Amino acid sequence: MKAPDLLDPVVSEEDAEMAKVAYRCLTTALDHSNAPRIVLVDEGGKETDAPALVLPPQALRFFAEVLKRMAQQQPIVLMPQRHELTTQEAAAFLNVSRPFVIKEIEAGRLKCHKVNRHRRIEYAELQRYKAEQRTNTAAALQELTDLSEDLGMEF
Repeated sequence: MKAPDLLDPVVSEEDAEMAKVAYRCLTTALDHSNAPRIVLVDEGGKETDAPALVLPPQALRFFAEVLKRMAQQQPIVLMPQRHELTTQEAAAFLNVSRPFVIKEIEAGRLKCHKVNRHRRIEYAELQRYKAEQRTNTAAALQELTDLSEDLGMEF
């Protein structure tokens, strides 16, 4: 997989705590005002000379989500929504082999398009496929659990 913009996880507890506070402030502001402006203030609470930052509410929600992940010290990957991956990159993303990805494409369970002779799979399609597989796995496990209970088997 090409190296997407990978932001290192927050390493210090102090940075994680700052991200947590910033996340709470931003979500509170979004919940109560829906104002698309952020004004920077200094530690004393006075406005700085910096101009007001005007952003769409969707961008503010995105920043809040980034701050939330930083507060949890989770790594963050930024990827364009319509990013396309090769079959090898898709296999690495799904943690399966490339032949398995090709088999899933040929079976119609994973959509792709061709660029010349090469298959390309959209990131959103991989997300859909992964979620579907997770759902199928959960359903199969539940069915197995129900069957075990019906047969009186205990683990």
